[in-house]
Amino acid sequence: MGWAIAIQGGAGDITPSLPPEHRLPREDTLRRCLQIDVAALQAQKHPLDVAELVVRELENCPHFNAGKGSVLTTVGTVEMEASIMEGKTKRCGAFSGLSTVVNPISLARLVMEKTPHIYLAFDGAEAFAREQGVETMDPSDFVTSENIERLKQAKEANRVQIDYTQPIKMDERSGFPTPDRNSQIGTVGCVVVDNHGNLASATSTGGFVNKMVGRIGDTPVIGAGTYANSLCAVSATGKGEAIIRGTVTRDVAALKEYKGLSVKEAAAYVIHECVPRGNAGLVAVSAKGEVAMPFNTTGMFRACATEDGYEEIAVWPLQD
Repeated sequence: MGWAIAIQGGAGDITPSLPPEHRLPREDTLRRCLQIDVAALQAQKHPLDVAELVVRELENCPHFNAGKGSVLTTVGTVEMEASIMEGKTKRCGAFSGLSTVVNPISLARLVMEKTPHIYLAFDGAEAFAREQGVETMDPSDFVTSENIERLKQAKEANRVQIDYTQPIKMDERSGFPTPDRNSQIGTVGCVVVDNHGNLASATSTGGFVNKMVGRIGDTPVIGAGTYANSLCAVSATGKGEAIIRGTVTRDVAALKEYKGLSVKEAAAYVIHECVPRGNAGLVAVSAKGEVAMPFNTTGMFRACATEDGYEEIAVWPLQD
């Protein structure tokens, strides 16, 4: 048994022609987060602390669709979502509909630790954030020129009929989903296991461009976008509706629990057999320190490290 960590920054139809100016900042952020993660684990930090710390860093990076980089709803507002879960106790916290909180994942943890509930949303979540004194910004501060342009393109694209069952596509110029594919690429997540087998999972997102006001995706849904138990921790990314239908993260844990599969076998089965191709990816770690990072899209921003020295930072499938 040894520690292990895995981080995801979004899955989709990401082709190798993605411009370096859109790829490199994300890879650099993943690399920095991996270093933060490893240092925290080596300092004997609890996996919950490590997962929260790393997701906060990802939320602070405008190149991902979470926190400060969150995309806009159909009316030009931000509605962020996040959740966090501890494996051995199954304690968890989640929320939807935040428009002012700088680091949503930290509020999700406060929901878990400071309330008798699991899930808060919209006005109730905002009131709780004010009560807890977390760092906030004016909602307008989340509205960037880049995201205004993305919303404009999405509205123009939606004037034609769209088949939402088709795989997610990426715009090679912007490095984000093409406007006619309302995806949540850029969702961020982290899964961690320490030397004692303690596990934690954390996930955060801004949803997808031009989503309906009030839409809730998989990220805050325990068992869909985030799950952890005594066997493994899992964080998913991709098309939220497909991930919810597939109960993706819980099914990985269930296959380990009831079928005795390894985390790699369980994760691969769920992604490739239970979710339509082109819609999802995930990162997972087991209590024994195994790592899995499968996806059924063209690419997924991801990184991992294990105590035995293995490290990986990648976007596309690895060559044999």
